[in-house]
Amino acid sequence: MTLQEKLDNLPAKPGCYLFKDKQGQVLYVGKALILRNRVRSYFQKSRPFHPRTALLVKRVADVEVFVVDNEIEALILENTLIKDRKPRFNVNLKDDKSYPSIRVTNEDFPQVFVTRKIVRDGSSYFGPYTDVKNLRFTLKTLQRLFPIRTCKYNLNEETIRRKSVSLCLEYYIKKCKGPCQGLHSREEYDAVIRQVKSFLRGKTDDILKSLKREMEEQSARLEFEEAARTRDKLQALQTYRNTQKVVQNDGRDRDIIALAREDNDACAVLMKIRDGKVLGRVHKYIGDAEWYGTDDLIANFVRNYYLETEDLPQDILTETAVAEHETLERLLSGKSGRRVHFTTPQIGEKKKLVDMARKNARFLLEELKLQKIKAGERVPHAVKALKRDLRLEREPRRIECFDISNIQGTDPVAAMVCFVDGKPRKSEYRVFHIRVKETPDDFAMLREAVQRRYSRLLKEKKNLPDLIVIDGGKGQLSGVVRVLRELGLEKQPVIGLAKRLEEVFFPGVSEAQMLPRTSSSLKLIQQLRDEAHRFGVMHHRKRRKKRTLVSEIDRIEGIGPRRHSQLLKRFGSVKKIREADVEQLIRVGGLPQKIALNVYNHFHGAGE
Repeated sequence: MTLQEKLDNLPAKPGCYLFKDKQGQVLYVGKALILRNRVRSYFQKSRPFHPRTALLVKRVADVEVFVVDNEIEALILENTLIKDRKPRFNVNLKDDKSYPSIRVTNEDFPQVFVTRKIVRDGSSYFGPYTDVKNLRFTLKTLQRLFPIRTCKYNLNEETIRRKSVSLCLEYYIKKCKGPCQGLHSREEYDAVIRQVKSFLRGKTDDILKSLKREMEEQSARLEFEEAARTRDKLQALQTYRNTQKVVQNDGRDRDIIALAREDNDACAVLMKIRDGKVLGRVHKYIGDAEWYGTDDLIANFVRNYYLETEDLPQDILTETAVAEHETLERLLSGKSGRRVHFTTPQIGEKKKLVDMARKNARFLLEELKLQKIKAGERVPHAVKALKRDLRLEREPRRIECFDISNIQGTDPVAAMVCFVDGKPRKSEYRVFHIRVKETPDDFAMLREAVQRRYSRLLKEKKNLPDLIVIDGGKGQLSGVVRVLRELGLEKQPVIGLAKRLEEVFFPGVSEAQMLPRTSSSLKLIQQLRDEAHRFGVMHHRKRRKKRTLVSEIDRIEGIGPRRHSQLLKRFGSVKKIREADVEQLIRVGGLPQKIALNVYNHFHGAGE
């Protein structure tokens, strides 16, 4: 079935659609309340599109649809398909998989521990925590407050009945109540786990009241040792609460979402506020951000996060209004069992909270930029390998390579290319129009280019390269070494690379050296040499073409040096002189009619 036939037969129902290219790769995943209207709208020629959307439509060769019952199901399915297929044209949210979370396992006597791996088996996850130090402090406080087991045994009714697990030290120091021996019932342990989850969600007020009541009851029963332990728990909880910043006093649970963007990068941040205190934050970096508006990026972040998490607040404050927020409100309200409300504050305390989240997003985006800069400062493996194979004193982070381009000595050009950290730095490329008259003499041309290059660097007190590469063998290298010695650069690292066998020549060493054929160092030198050759040939051809055209003008009857200079000055180039008609040659070029006709006929033929 062709694409047009599929478009003609789309159902008028809610669902998801997948755009695919000719190879069957999924390009984009979207959802719609009415699939027929939404999908067909992409192919209306009269509709103006964003450049990214236009590029997407141009590449679409097939469409696949999934029909569901309502828009909530479409929302959930879209999120699942995006995570599974990873389409290129959807917003690219980079997961915080490197950040740890706290996992409460789904078993008879749940374990509580730190993990970086998410397992969808019914376990509850709290985080991720971007501050690992804060995570460790939270877990340590948790273990001081609640008698939860730290062992990894699979505890069930059978193992408890058979008492196949012995009591450990944790039981004897009063940190565990021995569920492995049936000393801590399933109902009591589940009550503790509910408190653990409340604590991790930031609900510490009820726990604080419960501990105070428990301490008073223990004191009244004259159980002073137990009361002292409860007091220590209270102090630990108070210390933990004091580390949390209080931003509101109304006690409502809120998530604050904002975004910072710069060039092609963006960072979305979600700040969790529970019982009026900042509990933590979640952030995701977004690639290819320049293609999307801020509202699109925030909407995708919201859907991606809230369809996965169990920790849902009462209010979600966003920097910009979220598309389809009413559908999300119904979905999340049903998931949490209480009303979840989206709002976009414009003034007041809530607006200040959004501004705080935006500042955090900006800070994290700056961190990302610093990471990229540091990554750029890392020395590539090929550069390190070159230092090793050439036995250099330091890594050749800046390399300059020379090549000569000419045809039997005519229009000679010396090209110099520069690589920094193994990559071309085109702003540092240079071309030298050779002035020596000994033709053809590649040795002399190379010596001139090297002398002009490094005498100028010395004069301007600029940094010299870590390595000079000469496209040539022993003879070319010897001439260059002589020039460097005359400039006082005897210690400047320099090598020659012969084309025939890819042999490397060192100064003062008569025999050529062979680098391993598969080594990254040899490939880097070859890349340098090939780039210098390409750059040189390109400029040689330009120079030869220009000389050919200029000499062609000199052969026209009536055009001497004065009129030659006059024409170039007034028209700007030989090409424009060639394209001019007789009237322009007279009016602009200032030529007499007879000579103007000579110029025009020379380029276009007498009969034209």
